[in-house]
Amino acid sequence: MNQVYLYDTTLRDGTQREDISLSVDDKLVIAKRLADFGFHYIEGGWPGSNPKDAEFFARAAKLDLGAAKLAAFGRTRQKTKTCEQDSNLLALLEAKTPVVTMVGKSSDYHVKVVLTATLEENLAMIRDSVAYMKSKGREVVFDAEHFFDGFIANRDYALATLRAAADAGADWLVLCETNGGKLPWEVEEIVREVGKHIATPLGVHCHNDSGCGVSNTLSAVRGGCTQIQGTINGYGERVGNANLTTIIPNLQLKMGKQAVSAEQLRELTSLSHYVAEVVNLKHYNHAPYIGHSAFAHKGGIHVAAILKSPDTYQHIDPALVGNEMRSVVSELSGRGNIQLNAQALGIDLNNDDAQRVLNDIKQLEHEGFTFEAAEASVELMLHRLRSDYVRPFELIDYFVVTERRQSRGLLSEATVKVKVNGEVKFVAAEGNGPVNALSGALRNALEGVYPALKSVRLIDYKVRILDSANGTSAQIRVLITFQGGGKVWTTVGASANIIEASWHALADSLEYALVEPVGVTQAG
Repeated sequence: MNQVYLYDTTLRDGTQREDISLSVDDKLVIAKRLADFGFHYIEGGWPGSNPKDAEFFARAAKLDLGAAKLAAFGRTRQKTKTCEQDSNLLALLEAKTPVVTMVGKSSDYHVKVVLTATLEENLAMIRDSVAYMKSKGREVVFDAEHFFDGFIANRDYALATLRAAADAGADWLVLCETNGGKLPWEVEEIVREVGKHIATPLGVHCHNDSGCGVSNTLSAVRGGCTQIQGTINGYGERVGNANLTTIIPNLQLKMGKQAVSAEQLRELTSLSHYVAEVVNLKHYNHAPYIGHSAFAHKGGIHVAAILKSPDTYQHIDPALVGNEMRSVVSELSGRGNIQLNAQALGIDLNNDDAQRVLNDIKQLEHEGFTFEAAEASVELMLHRLRSDYVRPFELIDYFVVTERRQSRGLLSEATVKVKVNGEVKFVAAEGNGPVNALSGALRNALEGVYPALKSVRLIDYKVRILDSANGTSAQIRVLITFQGGGKVWTTVGASANIIEASWHALADSLEYALVEPVGVTQAG
């Protein structure tokens, strides 16, 4: 069977990562985005554990999730209570979801030590809970916790827990690699063996503690699992869950499995970034398939080959997952890196011009600049090669002073002199520091002519000392990141003087914002 069903648990297991805390509104918008992408199952949380999840399910009932099924998560009944008395099971019913996922023990060790129950009591808890939910019309997913450890320790009992759930009517039996310590060949072998004894469809839920969350999931699919559980970007407890943004394209592009449509798969990179933004975590640039660097090429030999045929150093077409190929420019680059970047900007660059830009970059990197994280600075170099390029402003000079005044405390003032449209402007500004004052003065000089710059805002400012052994005379690198017009860009400056380094990066960023077709639209 080529169809694989996607079960996302970002909203429950993913939030168990120690630096993630989602509001109800956060969970609702992520659930909607997951449904639009094409997930078959979306686990919303544990309604019996906290008021937030209870509110989420009440509000999620009004969401249009299309074909996606919302699942509420809980556990099997307590050993001393009937299903009708168990508050956890009642909360699952109160969530009113079409799917209920219940976790139960499949390891005899956990039954004895954690539940302090007999093996037969645990089987009864599983049977009763599944049958109860089926009697209420729910689709039931049984998560067999610690299944692989339990199978290795006591194969017969682990299989007995699956039979108990299956006989009670469970729709899915999910084999959980809860501690994340198994290796791919172990997982595949055990799943194949389970398939010989159990007819109910199997799923898999893996953690990444040994770095094998993705490979264990793929191995489980090879072994016969047709439902995969995981989280967007691998978020989860400890080191995380199996990463769906890697698993899905591997299944679909490498293993011939059908998970989502080709059109939906092209939304994968966007989905990954969206969830990272909502959970307020930096997106991992080097993530497979969807990272900013996943199809970035730095070595000159690589880029020279890619200019002839992209598949020489790429395992897939990045467009298949909504990503794009990039050429990273540095002292390791060749002319091809420069020419590839120029092509992306619509600039026809001959070999001599490309070599001149490359030589400039190598010399600047020797002086402390770095262009890998400052692509806007490279793009400006290329734009300035165009015969029709006119700089939107010309820097003449600046003056910055910082003093401590008894009446006002620390104060910085800056004056800048720039030429704009043939007119020299001499403008001053105050700031809470010299760079802030310099930025204010430059923007004051330009915004009257280019009002669109008012929508451009600084979002990051980084300073790095390059040769700390030289103390206060050390070379300093400054990276400045601005946002505007729906774009984000970074420029770089370097000098032994932090003000001068900042000035270079600041001026380049504002010039970049005025260059068509990138940045904001010119006005005035």
